[in-house]
Amino acid sequence: MQTNQMQLLPDGDSIILMQRGDLAEVHQLECVSQQESWSLQHFADELENPVASVDLYWHRDQLAGFLCSWLIAGELQIQNLATLPAMRRHGVAARLLDHVIARSRLSGLTSVCLEVRASNVPAISLYERFGFSACGKRSAYYPDGEDALVMTYNEEP
Repeated sequence: MQTNQMQLLPDGDSIILMQRGDLAEVHQLECVSQQESWSLQHFADELENPVASVDLYWHRDQLAGFLCSWLIAGELQIQNLATLPAMRRHGVAARLLDHVIARSRLSGLTSVCLEVRASNVPAISLYERFGFSACGKRSAYYPDGEDALVMTYNEEP
């Protein structure tokens, strides 16, 4: 995996954990970024989930992206990753992924898994750059009937 341990961010950028006061802004980003959006309540539930983390990427004073993940017994499950459309192709998703994986290594990370739309070539390319590989397919996984690729990465011992 091509990650640096907690890489430095550009000046004015930060990654912090979501707080209750961030819910409306996170949900708004979700709605402009995803074909099928999570509800505001779904994000509120993630705040209460003891295995969940929602990391927010702030570009100066603007929420540029988020990554929701679960870490369970060494397995990191990427639940949702979104970038503000105007901030795509600026490294936001890669920095979030790098940050979350590096933090999870400190807690005994053994593997990472996720589902991604089969048509989402930019996301698949990003995951492949991090060392993920497709290991399966979930037919008609998304509400619109699109398939999901299951991608995994295993830490080397």
